[in-house]
Amino acid sequence: MGLCLSKEKDPGRRGGANGYNSHQQQSKPGQTPSSYHGYNQPRPPPPPAEVRQAPPKPSIPAPAPVVPPASAPAIAAAQAADTVLGKPFEDVRSLYTLGKELGRGQFGVTYLCTEIATGNRYACKSISKRKLSSKNDREDIRREVQIMQHLTGQANIVEFKGAYEDRHSVNLVMELCEGGELFDRIIAKGHYSERAAATICRAIVNVVHICHFMGVMHRDLKPENFLLATKDEGAMLKATDFGLSVFIEDETEKGIFDAVLQGYIDFESDPWPSISNSAKDLVRKMLTKDPKRRITSAQVLGRYLCKRFIIFCSRNYIGTFGYIYLTINIIFMSWCDCCSEHPWIKGGEASDKPIDSAVLSRMKQFRAMNKLKKMALKVGL
Repeated sequence: MGLCLSKEKDPGRRGGANGYNSHQQQSKPGQTPSSYHGYNQPRPPPPPAEVRQAPPKPSIPAPAPVVPPASAPAIAAAQAADTVLGKPFEDVRSLYTLGKELGRGQFGVTYLCTEIATGNRYACKSISKRKLSSKNDREDIRREVQIMQHLTGQANIVEFKGAYEDRHSVNLVMELCEGGELFDRIIAKGHYSERAAATICRAIVNVVHICHFMGVMHRDLKPENFLLATKDEGAMLKATDFGLSVFIEDETEKGIFDAVLQGYIDFESDPWPSISNSAKDLVRKMLTKDPKRRITSAQVLGRYLCKRFIIFCSRNYIGTFGYIYLTINIIFMSWCDCCSEHPWIKGGEASDKPIDSAVLSRMKQFRAMNKLKKMALKVGL
């Protein structure tokens, strides 16, 4: 018995290598064997990745540089650089209460003021900085403060309390002289004796003596600048308003004193060549050593040149005129010492007889002119 082996006639019925599941491996139309399951087929390139731009970062402003706060000394130094008095601003109203107006001048107004801490009353001279337009004006104010500080405490001179400055004004606080101006007292009284006049002259000469002894020239001595401390009959007379005052320079003073002692001035040296012969003649006669030949004070004051010259120099202390005025002034200094010891000044020989009423009449006229001037100044402020 043998098996009959025969070959399959239909090869398509075999499956794979062993003929299993041949129907699962039949080719699909249009498909080659090499493409089965993607074998050996190059893969398509992947789609380009979408490029996404990063969102813009919010702009952060750069931090401001840290500036340390200004220290108190720095602030004070900055203020001092822009002040008249050269020190930090200080409001006078933080220490004093300003009251009614007492007077008015070219640069400012004087007010009654009361110290908050004590209740004491003073006078406050308020100077508008708007009026201090030049460097010289500011220097004048500084010098006035220095001179008042230098002279305070002396008899017959107004006491100085202090100086304060703010953005708008410079304020000088000083003693309040409630008796008013000497001029007003004389006119209101109606009659004056030589003895009363001698008392006033003694106080005025004492002011000149003190100022000169301490190296100061007032340069604006007039009845309006002398005040009475109180309203009492025997009130002390006080000099005020040192706005035109100056210090006497040591070198100039010494040179002039040497000339006075020698009784000779070299008129060939500066500033004398530019000075008139009349002015030099006046100084020469004042320096004569022989008292019998020396010109008297009455003769000096009676000369027209001297009157006009002293008035001019007291307002314009500059250049050669100032030098001559200082020369004359120092000569008068020695006379002041003699005047203070004169019997008439001391009061022993002064008469009680009333002075002629014509003198008071002329003083009233002069006073009226001063009031007109003050009204003009008031309009200008």
